Amino acid sequence: MTQAELRLCSLLLRENFGEIVEKVGNSLLRTGPRPLRLLVGDTGLLPDQVKKALCVLIQHGLARYAPQPRGPVEYEARRERVLRILRYPRYIYTAKTLYGDPGELLVEELLLHGHLPMSAALARVAERLTETMEDGKSMDHSEVSATFVRLADTHFIQRCPVPPEVPPDAKVPPAPALAIDDKDRFIVPRLSLIGKGKRRHSCDEEEEAEHKAKRQKQEGGSSEPPPDDGIYWQVNLERFHQHFRDQALVSAVASRMDQTSSEVVRTMLRMSEVTTASGASHTQPLSSNEIFRSLPAGYNISKAVLDQYLALLADDPLEFVGKAGDSGGGTYTVSIFWGILGGFGVFWADFGIFGLILEGFFC
Repeated sequence: MTQAELRLCSLLLRENFGEIVEKVGNSLLRTGPRPLRLLVGDTGLLPDQVKKALCVLIQHGLARYAPQPRGPVEYEARRERVLRILRYPRYIYTAKTLYGDPGELLVEELLLHGHLPMSAALARVAERLTETMEDGKSMDHSEVSATFVRLADTHFIQRCPVPPEVPPDAKVPPAPALAIDDKDRFIVPRLSLIGKGKRRHSCDEEEEAEHKAKRQKQEGGSSEPPPDDGIYWQVNLERFHQHFRDQALVSAVASRMDQTSSEVVRTMLRMSEVTTASGASHTQPLSSNEIFRSLPAGYNISKAVLDQYLALLADDPLEFVGKAGDSGGGTYTVSIFWGILGGFGVFWADFGIFGLILEGFFC
């Protein structure tokens, strides 16, 4: 890790989380994986301060932990995740472009808190949207929920991994291994959403509400847990990078050929956006008939014209589109990797340039 990267990571941690988190994160970035005891000695902080800082880093995905076979749990900073804080405004703007104000605020809240239950995220966003509305109007939770479901369906947000269930008589591990099945990552829980966003109270009313909540907690009284208690959601950064990559590819096709060709490629990418892995070199094969049915409603081209465009794209030396078979009027894939490199005119064997391109589009 270069000194410039280390300095940038330190500044990002300090600006977003404060000096204590910066000290702990900086120590991990400089020295690599370390146990809690060495972190306390290196930073000069109190053990409780280091523990809280580690909780913040882990909650935001900026650090991870791993139990050792013969030794304490070790913590490790994730340099690439810290640097991606710089892209947070772009993630938020993209969500606004695709899903409007509710999408923007949902992604912003998840990035701000690291992860949140669906019910908490909906309540926060409904409240913020209500603040921007005229007096007497408020945002219904169900309206925000519809956008939340769309974000999950298109994989821009995902469930957080959870610790496995431990039988009562089993030995509790020092650090649980978090995991989640791929089939469960984007399943939205069914919630009966009844409520609307509330406007913020004055400072005095807020302080009184906080004191009341503290008194209830001290007296042992507590409200019922939300129906999605224990199910947390986070932003799927890789999905946003996949979207940026697709946008770059569509722009390259438009520059190389014309707008209609780019719209065909855009349609193919949209059809396979949730079925193609972020690091795949090709999209899933799509038939000409499927592509024709999925073209935008106002795009008036015939099936014969579409087949001509697909043939031109497949015959182009830059290989934006490849033909995979003849069934269904012909099946085609978008060549993501070589399409991007060809679209930007990158034919050098210089690994420095090659690595820079990969960092920009696939990291």
